[in-house]
Amino acid sequence: MKFNGLNMSLGNLSYLSDAESRSITAENPTGEPGKGGMAIKGFAELQASELGQGWKVNPAITIAPKETVVIADIEGMGSIQSIWMTGLISRDLIIRIYWDNQEHPSVEVPFPDFFACGYADNTDVLLGGEFDPLVSLPVSVNPSNAFNCFWSMPFRERCYFTIENRSEIERVLYYQINYQLTQIPEQCAYFHASFRRSNPVPYKEVHTIIDCIEGEGHFVGTAMCVGLNGAGGWWGEGEVKFYIDEDKEFPTICGTGLEDYFLGAFNWETNKGYTTYNSPYGGFHKYEAPDGLYKIQPRFSLYRWHIMDPIRFKNNLKVTVQDLGWKKFNEKKFDNIDERRYLSRQDDIATVAFWYQTLPSSPLSPLPNQEGLLNQ
Repeated sequence: MKFNGLNMSLGNLSYLSDAESRSITAENPTGEPGKGGMAIKGFAELQASELGQGWKVNPAITIAPKETVVIADIEGMGSIQSIWMTGLISRDLIIRIYWDNQEHPSVEVPFPDFFACGYADNTDVLLGGEFDPLVSLPVSVNPSNAFNCFWSMPFRERCYFTIENRSEIERVLYYQINYQLTQIPEQCAYFHASFRRSNPVPYKEVHTIIDCIEGEGHFVGTAMCVGLNGAGGWWGEGEVKFYIDEDKEFPTICGTGLEDYFLGAFNWETNKGYTTYNSPYGGFHKYEAPDGLYKIQPRFSLYRWHIMDPIRFKNNLKVTVQDLGWKKFNEKKFDNIDERRYLSRQDDIATVAFWYQTLPSSPLSPLPNQEGLLNQ
């Protein structure tokens, strides 16, 4: 069978294919062949007025307050290959993606969280604030807040992609969506992503990363933001649990602790204190330390991609994480573990679950309102 251009790697980069390359930008919003760079009016028409058509007349769009814009509407069979975006970014912008004319979205996530950077605020960076890169296989965030993803997103009939601006101000968005029109194998499932936030996590309860999945598929990643609420000490003892198919009270997969799940160990602690890192499949890429004045809440951004170890399910899946730390202990008896006891914490946890599954899929849990999304 002829190579369809999917699942690119160094090993198949030399293969010829009948797949057709396309790209959607503000300069070519339909992705049609030979239609790029034709704008005569747009975002930068004044700047290009001395040069005219073909000279970066419309490199971006503006999204009015409370407006939802369609940035891609692709009909036919194909696959999204990469997405690049930047602009004035916050959780006020909501990404939604619909597959094959399903009425409800398969992706509904605040913009920065979709790229595993829930605490990203482009305004801070533009005003000289610290930038924290994220470097992984499917997602990268590069200077200065250039958001990229390379998740494979196949579709058979249609891809419908929108961004909502929930804020009270106009937002500017630069974007490029690269895709190909090609044959999609029967075994390809559809990309999904869903945001959840517990602020705070109720006492002695867990944060649910995802539940109510119905259909066959596989879980491929977690992005997490944690803001510590009050209690000091180590906070990351919680187990990540995967309840697969018929699991009820107890899961099939149960981890050993939060830093372990994100491919670190022992509190991410070195002689420098918390030590951030990026790796292809997992990372602790951002730590905001309290400054004793305005930043009083330590905050952490983490990601874990199950690319080499997807969690497969036949009909449903539920994923949870405990908000667990340690009670204070007598330092003189530190070597005696019997002196220590766990502490059920009540922190601010926000996550995005990433998975593939068959359609039709169940509606995603509603997002919090604008106040519920706000980073304090």
